[in-house]
Amino acid sequence: MSLIPAGLPESHGAIAKEADRIHESALWSAQGQFEQAKLWRLINLMLGVPAAALAAVSGGTALAGDVGVWPGVLALVAAALSATLTTVNASRRMTQAQASASAYLELQTSARQFLSIDLAEMPREDAREVLRTLTGTRDDLNKTSDPPGRLAYKLSRRTIARGGQSYSADEAV
Repeated sequence: MSLIPAGLPESHGAIAKEADRIHESALWSAQGQFEQAKLWRLINLMLGVPAAALAAVSGGTALAGDVGVWPGVLALVAAALSATLTTVNASRRMTQAQASASAYLELQTSARQFLSIDLAEMPREDAREVLRTLTGTRDDLNKTSDPPGRLAYKLSRRTIARGGQSYSADEAV
């Protein structure tokens, strides 16, 4: 859905198209990062909770007395899960994806407001300067954000298709 307003001066057409591209790119990137953050949170829980539970059970079992090798086996599994969790660093990746998603949302909002509120009334050179700023912000975010995985992309496509990034104010009345 294009956000380019009708009645723009011809001199603003290319600027509007590029700002619209930045808005669309930010929309997809934000949603992809949100989905990636959810996946990292799930991985963190799927590894962390069993590791903690197994460590507790192995300690309790070891204190229970002569139960054979089970406390050792449970402790080794808990250690393996903990080591994997530490190596993957899902908690940091979740936080980073969440921060990137929020930054892309900020860019998306700026591009939307520029297109729908400010552009039509701006002199061409001022509009061009705003576009430079939006482009620089997008490029910086693209450099510092980890790319979402394939599953996050599929989930974001589904969320956007279901209206997950739309506002009721934008619905046709």
